[in-house]
Amino acid sequence: MKLAFSTLGVPGLPLTDVLRLATAHGYHGVELRAHPEEPVHPGLSSAERADAAAEFKASGVEVLGLAGYARVAAPGDDEPVLTEIRALLDLARDLGAPFVRVFPGGAPGQSPEEADATAARRLGTAAEYAADLGVRVLLETHDSHRTAADAMRILGLVGHRQVGALWDVMHTWLGGEQPAESFAALSPHLGYVQVKDIASADDTTPLPLGAGVLPLADCVEVLSRHGWDGWLCWEYEKRWYADATPLPDLLTPGRQHLARLLNESA
Repeated sequence: MKLAFSTLGVPGLPLTDVLRLATAHGYHGVELRAHPEEPVHPGLSSAERADAAAEFKASGVEVLGLAGYARVAAPGDDEPVLTEIRALLDLARDLGAPFVRVFPGGAPGQSPEEADATAARRLGTAAEYAADLGVRVLLETHDSHRTAADAMRILGLVGHRQVGALWDVMHTWLGGEQPAESFAALSPHLGYVQVKDIASADDTTPLPLGAGVLPLADCVEVLSRHGWDGWLCWEYEKRWYADATPLPDLLTPGRQHLARLLNESA
């Protein structure tokens, strides 16, 4: 498996410095938080996109994906959501990123059936655009659809190869699923896996990998046992927790922890 980290852990850091961290600490790729606060986002010009792509190529680090914030199940008109997804897909194409992340984003008071149908309709439309660009849209296990079973209600309705799943191991665990259950549901659609660690279900402050309660060893074991050979991406949510230890200090120990888990599962 290949290892990456998300720029959510180093908010606002210039791309040159992000890539320097990746190479210095032995990571194969980077997940880019595609938000206007960050150096890479859909508002970049063609020249800026070309420069960013060239930086990645020169560094030897891969662009794993773009972490967008489109909420595909949210109530309202389809077109603003689709416009947001198309902009992410265009940027992914320009950077050579294989994946774009979207959230479910169902709202309180919305029935599960309505949320599922809304998300599936929008993802089905986006899939055709994504196919032309060679990019996959990944629905993250998150918010209104935090378990794999929840996400599969949507993905089962879509049924398109350009739409898949992003497994956030924290959310499926918080939703009461065991890693084996989550993988069994998501495996036909799995794009990549976000790993992290937290103190408890009530305290989601990011911790160094292996220092918390999330079943990372079980996740890696089930992935290895089934021969899954994709990406593990460390999403360290420093952006939301100002007092958390700075990620650069943790990158090498984090990579070493994941490497140990992979070796133990081999």
